[in-house]
Amino acid sequence: MKYLNEKLSIKHYIIIGSMLFGMFFGAGNLIFPIHLGQLSGGHWFSAGLGFLLTGTLLPLMGIIAISVTKSKGIYDLAKPIGHRYAVTFMILTCATLGPLFATPRTATTPFEIGIATHVAASQEHWYLLIYSLLFFATAWWASRKPSGIIDSIGKILNPVFLILLAIIFAIAFIHPMGSASVEHITGAYQSGSFLNGFLQGYNTMDALAALLFGIVVVSSIKELGQRDPVSVAKTAAKSSLLSISLEAFIYLCLIWIGATSLTHFKISADGGIGLSQISNYLMGTPGEIILAIMATITCLTTAVGLTSAFSEALHDKFPSVSYGTWNLISCITSFLIANIGLQQIIAWSTPMLMFLYPLAITLIILSIGSPLFDGNPLVYRLTTGFTIVPALLDALNSAPAVISKQPLSQFILKWDQVYLPFAKLGMDWLLPALIGLLIGLTIHYLQLIFKHSKFNIGS
Repeated sequence: MKYLNEKLSIKHYIIIGSMLFGMFFGAGNLIFPIHLGQLSGGHWFSAGLGFLLTGTLLPLMGIIAISVTKSKGIYDLAKPIGHRYAVTFMILTCATLGPLFATPRTATTPFEIGIATHVAASQEHWYLLIYSLLFFATAWWASRKPSGIIDSIGKILNPVFLILLAIIFAIAFIHPMGSASVEHITGAYQSGSFLNGFLQGYNTMDALAALLFGIVVVSSIKELGQRDPVSVAKTAAKSSLLSISLEAFIYLCLIWIGATSLTHFKISADGGIGLSQISNYLMGTPGEIILAIMATITCLTTAVGLTSAFSEALHDKFPSVSYGTWNLISCITSFLIANIGLQQIIAWSTPMLMFLYPLAITLIILSIGSPLFDGNPLVYRLTTGFTIVPALLDALNSAPAVISKQPLSQFILKWDQVYLPFAKLGMDWLLPALIGLLIGLTIHYLQLIFKHSKFNIGS
């Protein structure tokens, strides 16, 4: 079949890359690097490199994985493992990025940064109710038609965000708060700064988002006139590299700023408080206003991307329910959950991320490397099978105390730390996953050798 393709200009790549940046980069991507910088202190750079792996490289690999496999979305990507697994993984990922955790967080995070500290505690709930209602009403309006995503995110909101961010960066670099290299290093980051930075990158949820946003990326590229699957894949990879590179630069800047802030501030309870303190120190009240506007803008762009991708993915799999209905469900549910508060959302999202991320990492690597083993489902299944149980143990270990401190949970976790390497580091899935991958590849290539030998004998 012959495809007609429009040649895209640099401007088109910038627009698509800007759209991706807007969907990936939310206020959580602002506060977690700041907090990481405060925790790692003098080891901020090594912690930052670990953070970049999960915060930028993995999302880029996720987009590439969808391009390499020519998948329509997260279900197609996971389908070699099995239909039921693919549906389950898709639903869990969509729910995590959608109305359960990530999307509600896009409203509660800017509220905590820009508004909560300026209202009475007794009135905070009502302010959150009004703010989140307006926030998700706007997100619903902007995401009603997927075809409008490029215009609403790439062309309008992102330039405003980047200008506001550049103002804070410029002041921080011209008048640094301290020397990052000599700041205090917390215990966990004395010898494990890289690995702890790697795990902190889970909080961005961007690797999971990349698997979901692939649908939006492909649709947007096709709207610009490209139809050939190979051309679409190349355009997606180039545009993703542009947005991910910008993210990496911003992350390192934020981590450095967080480390320098220790000269004047103690380690904050979360990055939102730290970022608010830093902005106030650098720019006073105008700085806090800029921060509040910036957090709202960047979170709104992310919310639009998440609700659109969530609705596209579920409508594609369950077409009897319209895109508009899924979109409305996402926005209403996100509004309701947002009102339980940011701390509760983060506490319950952590175990889900500790479970899903290992599965996402192995799926991305398998998808990119699939041409090397002809996409053999056996390799997918063995690698995933060896990963699931340790990932569940990581989730149990990071669950709130009401679950993780139960006698049965403690017994399981003690066994885990004795028999599985890297369990104390939250990476006990790594060795089992490698074992599953090696077994799968060995069987695959033995099958090829046997098949080749049998063919030669028969001929």
